[in-house]
Amino acid sequence: MDAEKNLRGWVGFLPLSIPFARANSRPPSSMASCAEPSAVGPEPVTLPPAGVPPLEDFEVLDGVEDAEGEEEEDEDLSELPPLEDVVRPPVEEAEQPGALAREFLAAVEPEPEPAPAPEEWLDILGNGLLRKKTLVPGPPGSSRPTKGQVVTVQLQTSLENGTRVQEEPELVFTLGDCDVIQALDLSVPLMDVGETAMVTADSKYCYGPQGRSPYIPPHAALCLEVILKTAVDGPDLEMLTGQERVALANRKRECGNAHYQRADFVLAANSYDLAIKAITSSTKVDMTFEEEEQLLQLKVKCLNNLAASQLKLDHYRAALRSCSLVLEHQPDNIKALFRKGKVLAQQGEYSEAIPILRAALKLEPSNKTIHAELSKLVKKHAAQRSTETALYRKMLGNPSRLPAKCPGKGAWSIPWKWLFGATAVALGGVALSVVIAARN
Repeated sequence: MDAEKNLRGWVGFLPLSIPFARANSRPPSSMASCAEPSAVGPEPVTLPPAGVPPLEDFEVLDGVEDAEGEEEEDEDLSELPPLEDVVRPPVEEAEQPGALAREFLAAVEPEPEPAPAPEEWLDILGNGLLRKKTLVPGPPGSSRPTKGQVVTVQLQTSLENGTRVQEEPELVFTLGDCDVIQALDLSVPLMDVGETAMVTADSKYCYGPQGRSPYIPPHAALCLEVILKTAVDGPDLEMLTGQERVALANRKRECGNAHYQRADFVLAANSYDLAIKAITSSTKVDMTFEEEEQLLQLKVKCLNNLAASQLKLDHYRAALRSCSLVLEHQPDNIKALFRKGKVLAQQGEYSEAIPILRAALKLEPSNKTIHAELSKLVKKHAAQRSTETALYRKMLGNPSRLPAKCPGKGAWSIPWKWLFGATAVALGGVALSVVIAARN
């Protein structure tokens, strides 16, 4: 009976213990997580009756079969590489400490903006009207040119629609001397020797409202493709020969003429100043008489053009000084005389300007410009004199009305001034005769 009861109890135990074992079966890798306390609480486990051997864990049974298979597949491990060469499998990010925190911060914090690419446009002046973009960087170790150096560039000029209007295989100019348009003068110092760059420039930094006939229209923005070939130091003015001075001064004068035609009088005056500096600087090289005459003629031209630019800028004192320097070398220079008279007229010195313009008209009587300026000055001078006369009369109490003549005076009346004069002469004659008689 006891054996039968034990058998019935064992049979009743099986339906409860077997499902429990299956429900709790897990692979070996998740054993640790299952061991953590549950929020619901541990489930009751039914123990087998006394005298009945306990059942083995189903996890162990699954592992036994794997272990038996592994024992059958044992191989010789002597040829394996040493442990230090074995690559450890990467640890999953979820298993690294703080992985969840990093994931949270990565989701919350905004991603940093990417750094700008090196081929981005450079806004040279900060107003968006002059920009530079590097197409081909210069070689490693290349340097940038500085002000005063002579640079050689290859230039291709195009309009905004892509029409190519100018091409210069070798353009040579002095950096910072305003020999070229401002777009080049401001962008080339930001290039390395050997670099190729694209420059986009507004018309104010190119040829302005006048343009450059016949290819560049007025108010045209340009695209410049520039290759900086070389950059060398500028020449030493003291060591230049006479012909080199003439060539350098002529280049600066031509640059000034180009600026003057574009109505850029500030840059024109700067170029003429540089030309005069190249002519008048001290020299350590002997020059011939012909070279000195060439330099003198060139200096006179530059001074005349400088005076014209200064007049356009209303710099009257500077223009008067430039004209006076010309007249020191050539007193009969018509342009200098005309401009000096015009400067004096602008200053209101009509009495000084009119003789100078008359001298200029005497040298060239057929000059209509001098005729018109002189006639205009004569009218202004007459108006000025009448104004001054009226002012003087007002200051003296307006003596414009003379007193009426006395009705009692006849036509034969002798003025008292004449009478006084005659008396004085008579007395003088008497005194002279007495002195002569006393000496005798």
